[in-house]
Amino acid sequence: MPVAGPKRRRVWRWALPVVVVLLLAGAVPVALVATGAADAETPAEAAAPTENPTTVAARQVSERITAQLDRQATALLAGDRAGFLAIADRKVHSELRRRFAGLQELRVTRWEGRPNGLPTPAGSPGEWRLSVEFHYCFVVPDCRPSPLLVNTRWRDGAEPRLIELAKSTATPQVGGRVRAQAGTLPWEVSKLAAAVGKRTIVGTTPAYRDRLPELLRRAEAAARVADEYVVDGAVPDRYRIFYAGPKEWQRWYGGDQPEWGAGYAVNVGGGHYDVVLGPDSFNNRAYLDVMLRHELVHAVSLPDNSYWDDSVWWLIEGLAEHAGADGVPVARYDGLIPTRKLVKGDWNGKLDSLIPAEDASAEEATGSYGISYLAVRYLLDRFGERKVLAFVKAVVHDLRVPRQVSEEVFGKPWGKLQGDCAKYIRRAVG
Repeated sequence: MPVAGPKRRRVWRWALPVVVVLLLAGAVPVALVATGAADAETPAEAAAPTENPTTVAARQVSERITAQLDRQATALLAGDRAGFLAIADRKVHSELRRRFAGLQELRVTRWEGRPNGLPTPAGSPGEWRLSVEFHYCFVVPDCRPSPLLVNTRWRDGAEPRLIELAKSTATPQVGGRVRAQAGTLPWEVSKLAAAVGKRTIVGTTPAYRDRLPELLRRAEAAARVADEYVVDGAVPDRYRIFYAGPKEWQRWYGGDQPEWGAGYAVNVGGGHYDVVLGPDSFNNRAYLDVMLRHELVHAVSLPDNSYWDDSVWWLIEGLAEHAGADGVPVARYDGLIPTRKLVKGDWNGKLDSLIPAEDASAEEATGSYGISYLAVRYLLDRFGERKVLAFVKAVVHDLRVPRQVSEEVFGKPWGKLQGDCAKYIRRAVG
């Protein structure tokens, strides 16, 4: 009886139909000043509209807060912890100390915060709520920055004081207007230790600091493989990789992972995907290398949006599995046994319904990944890397369905080509 394969990975996606509630100021009302009869006779002298006093006050508060955010950013980039804390009430200092330390470990090179809309009264006199959007870079000063939206509360004055700083929460991407947000980031909730290489930055909690040298070495090797799978644009300036202990696995990026998951790549914007490795990653060093190659290929091959449909899951994961396998013969693919079981079971030969359910067994999930791997391997062996990456760009980045682009890219209709894939897969599993 076949045994279940190791836990597999998944790339994080966002549900599109969910509606986002933005914590922004409402529409600005306009009041017209009444005029007398004489004014009516001279339209050129008619009174101009005046802005709502609450809006005027909110704009002035926003300007003062922006100045404070600029001071804090300057302090962070200068390594000045006292200056970083200085804009905040003492009750927020412990939160800020942890973030300061984590950002320094990750070699923050760019940090700026700007109000995302106008502040709104918080209820208590002189207090305001404000959604702040931060942009940050690690290691490379001129990177394309990742955005982060957080809710804050301030006490106004000549120099407003930060009195509450929330952790970021996950939001979906809606209608192209609001980008997806990943959820709570490691440096928002955990003490971190990190190491930097030529192509990667790796981080974990201090309890696992001793694993960083090995993780960095293996991540650098995986990055050299992943760099060959760029689909659109350039490779990331640094791949960002975090190793999670059991506690962090439940907290980072929302912690909502299926039982069969062992790691994932999550979109954090700015062309970056953070890679998270689960607690069991170091149990098998060879499998750790496979997982790193797999997840880093997600980071280099996926677009900076999450609009793709579940029907192309096989293509996304199959490409990553191919990188993970790193050229081993099909007979040595580590998920071959559960793949054979699924193929010889109730698989219908189609590729567009392979995504495993959240409650799928590890064996079922591994079989779905395996079919995806074999399908992409068939396409690569038959048509070559250039055409397959062009197909990925058209389907995953440009959101065109396979039947629209198959003849354009491969010179074959998709129905025929999918049938050929299925025949290859059935032969490959024996």
